[in-house]
Amino acid sequence: MVDRRKLTIMATVGAPVLVLCSVLSVQTGQAIGKHLFDTVSPATVVALRLGMAAGLLLLVHRPTVPRRWRELRTVLGFGTAIAGMNLIYPALTYLPLGMATTLQLLGPITLALATSRRPFDLAVAALAGVGVWLFHTPAGVDYPLVGILFALASGVSMAAYLLLSKRAGTGTTNAAPLALALGWAALLALPFGIVDSGAAALSPRVLLLGAVVAVLSAAVPYSLELAALRRLPPRTVGVLQTLEPASAGIAGLIVLNEHLHPPQWLAIGCVSAAASATVIRPSPPDTRRCQHRLPANT
Repeated sequence: MVDRRKLTIMATVGAPVLVLCSVLSVQTGQAIGKHLFDTVSPATVVALRLGMAAGLLLLVHRPTVPRRWRELRTVLGFGTAIAGMNLIYPALTYLPLGMATTLQLLGPITLALATSRRPFDLAVAALAGVGVWLFHTPAGVDYPLVGILFALASGVSMAAYLLLSKRAGTGTTNAAPLALALGWAALLALPFGIVDSGAAALSPRVLLLGAVVAVLSAAVPYSLELAALRRLPPRTVGVLQTLEPASAGIAGLIVLNEHLHPPQWLAIGCVSAAASATVIRPSPPDTRRCQHRLPANT
């Protein structure tokens, strides 16, 4: 029989890798989604993204609607936070991908600072914060306030998503709560998408790219994060997600031809160092708690 303690350690060590894969996937998907803005509105991209991702996960997991109000409330809050995170898409209408993603990450970084109890964790979060500060716009370039507000609102929703995702994933070994939450988020987004673009959203190109965006920036990363949050505290996942500016910068360069300035590359170095420090020296695990959360088939 495999040593359960070793399985617990392996699961805890592998959790940061799940978050990093999620970061790469979501930023690639968002860059592809921005390509669709010439054809349909950001609201339609969000509706396609959430609708297709929800359909996929609902088909795979076939969840049942919770009967207890407490569980249903968690699913509704989780889904509302997911819908709020998608305000990053209208922000991309006004801001470059790297800048919008950096502003969005103020939410998780604030969460990391607010929930930390060790000087080391505060230092890591502060380093990530320096990176966010360095990821500023070039002198003389002004971006609309509405874009900044959309990105910041998305960041608040991301912080709520981390906390609610942890609660939704506790006590379950599958992604049923995520599938239900995505379904609720899609219901919130669909009316806006239909009103904004109408029949244009049904063209084969839009549907194909919408499916790619749904898989890369919703179904895959949300599933990976839900699995990681069963083994890591929201604070640690929040700091790891500070790698998103690096991923966004690379995706913006490759997919959107958005070039970065030297201070922005230095910012990427700061957030990458913060994320690496979190992986190298994670918070001491509670072995009994981690074992309790391991899937039954392990």
